[in-house]
Amino acid sequence: MAENVNAGDSAQITRDYFDSLLVELRYIDGVEPSTKLELYGEIFETPLMFAALSHLDRVYPKGMVESAKGMKEAGGVMWAGMGDEKELEEITATGAKTIKIIKPYADNKDIFKKIEHAEKCGCIAVGIDVDHSFNGQGKFDVVHDLQMRPKTLDEIRDFVKSTKLPFIIKGVLSEQDTWKCLNAGVRGIVVSHHHGRIDYSLPPLQILPKIAKIVNKQIPIFVDCGIARGMDAFKAIALGAVAVGVGRTIMEPLRTEGAGGVTKTIQSMTAELAGAMASTCSPDIYHVDPNVIWHK
Repeated sequence: MAENVNAGDSAQITRDYFDSLLVELRYIDGVEPSTKLELYGEIFETPLMFAALSHLDRVYPKGMVESAKGMKEAGGVMWAGMGDEKELEEITATGAKTIKIIKPYADNKDIFKKIEHAEKCGCIAVGIDVDHSFNGQGKFDVVHDLQMRPKTLDEIRDFVKSTKLPFIIKGVLSEQDTWKCLNAGVRGIVVSHHHGRIDYSLPPLQILPKIAKIVNKQIPIFVDCGIARGMDAFKAIALGAVAVGVGRTIMEPLRTEGAGGVTKTIQSMTAELAGAMASTCSPDIYHVDPNVIWHK
């Protein structure tokens, strides 16, 4: 028997799990749905967000800034990952409502400095990417020659207290970390395995219902990893997310069309999401019955 060289590929496992979820259709008493998202005092046209990516200059000139322009036009939330202060300033200058995600730098002074800068830039929220603490070989991660370290619950509490902005933890994939996030007072979590940094990672949607039960709508839950179409977003929202991050799916439209490609992709995916909502009697993203999701 030939060896499966892709065995354990977390991205493929996640894709397969998405495709194993089927949707029950409901039409009687249906309405035209609203895809509007209310988040941190702002209202958006779509729960499809630009994921917390970085270093997109290799995709399109000033790729992160161009993406922000596209997200503003689409009426969605822009997330920004690793980047210098000038880039974040240019992103927020587009008018796109932006959430800044910071790497778990070994020196917390670097984190506090970036939190302060996010505030000055007018970001609507800020957070930390806890799943970048280690590399795939069990060593502390190094990103662009910068040392990373895992953060304790007390350190996360300090980050939360240091800012007036909602603080978000990205990289939650367990009930244990969910409880710790609530204990620390965070105001949002991203259920994610960072596109499979570790083989055989649990698909975010598989654990999402358990996380949603713990959170009990106290804070918003976001999901990323493998969101490739509006139906994926619908399944995530049905299972407990309030919004989703779109990453790799946007890269080719960004490369070929710049901001316009980002806008078109988000609008197209949002239209497919609305179609699924209309066909399941879901009037808005806050009233999607999880029972419409069936396992193949």
